[in-house]
Amino acid sequence: MNTQQSSSAKLQRLDGSPVRVLVVDDENNLTELLGMALRYEGWEVRTAATGVAAVRAAREFQPDAVALDMMLPDFDGLEVLRRMRGDNPNVPVLFLTAKDAVEDRVAGLTAGGDDYVTKPFSLEEVVARLRALMRRTAVVTDQSDSVLVVGDLSMDEDSHEVSRGGEQINLTATEFELLRYLMRNPKRVLSKAQILDRVWNYDFGGQANVVELYISYLRKKIDAGREPMIHTMRGVGYVLKPAP
Repeated sequence: MNTQQSSSAKLQRLDGSPVRVLVVDDENNLTELLGMALRYEGWEVRTAATGVAAVRAAREFQPDAVALDMMLPDFDGLEVLRRMRGDNPNVPVLFLTAKDAVEDRVAGLTAGGDDYVTKPFSLEEVVARLRALMRRTAVVTDQSDSVLVVGDLSMDEDSHEVSRGGEQINLTATEFELLRYLMRNPKRVLSKAQILDRVWNYDFGGQANVVELYISYLRKKIDAGREPMIHTMRGVGYVLKPAP
């Protein structure tokens, strides 16, 4: 999968952190594929395969939206919705329903569901529906500008121009993707595993030193002769913060 995200994928929480989506379905293949598509948007994803697990995950994860299957092994999606709304009355819910189960769709919307898609569905459709639902809420914002800014560091995601303090910085394609991931998650500690998964899109089999190597390349270009912005959190990962 191409690691470059579409420029339209700009939804984020008001605090700048990634939006959170809970995917509830007992079909593992479906949750894996849908989870992958949502993470590709830059969103944080949690999955659950039962109603009980879904209610618990919603309470702990505090999602900004939920993709919820109507049919679950323990209790149905309507009961999950009722329990989740008891904790978070405003969380938008997209029901996943069987192709010809008209009564499920009607029941879901009547019970307070916000939208539905029928199986089989395209991943793009689910992403678009969830994005539309979250845009209606007050907990996410749509960053339509292609420019990322952290402190005096700026990145134009369309033109691939990067500068710090007005001085142009030339990056390789991989350095650009690494910096983009850091800038999309300012002040958030990212582990080597997260960086490997997002920037290189596969597991290096323990060769996490490739992350250290590219972090060092970035530091030479971003931080050299300036107050450092890229910080190492020993045993945890890396974080990008505005210079004091």
